[in-house]
Amino acid sequence: MLILILGVALWWGAHLFKRAAPGTRAGMGEKGKRLVTAVLIASVLLMILGYRMSDGPYWWGASAPLKGINNLLVLAAFYLFAAAGMKTRITRSLRHPQLTGFALWAFAHLLPNGDLPSFILFGGLLLWALAEMAAINRAEPGWTPPAGPFPVKKEIMAVVGAVIVMLVVGLVHRGLGYNPFGG
Repeated sequence: MLILILGVALWWGAHLFKRAAPGTRAGMGEKGKRLVTAVLIASVLLMILGYRMSDGPYWWGASAPLKGINNLLVLAAFYLFAAAGMKTRITRSLRHPQLTGFALWAFAHLLPNGDLPSFILFGGLLLWALAEMAAINRAEPGWTPPAGPFPVKKEIMAVVGAVIVMLVVGLVHRGLGYNPFGG
């Protein structure tokens, strides 16, 4: 469990470093970017390894309805990721579409995974996304939403991209032994 907690803590630290110590981070320049990237890669590896090794109390398991809700929320999260990059219409009213998508993804994974390691991993990442949004809002209180135009083509591309990513990620999960699409 310690490896999992360390991975989540490194994720938090690497992402919040810029907000907590902006002068130090800016002074590091490109070397700082490489360092943050290395710490993030290490954090992801530790989270994967720690999650697969961890054991703990188990309160509920995945059911068909919980998997269905999870899949819909994850699909919405993937759409928000795509919308963030493509500046679709939703970015006019949602300041942090990518972080909101990440938070939605983490929350969705808590639904079918009622065990302590999942609470540490997905709950920790959900809290990070919310903390990151609050830190950005505090550091940069003024926000000007994108003005558009918002071509229908971009909207369609974001939806299609989200569906394709969802299918690929689902197949990867199935290959790892976690069937997200049912029984």
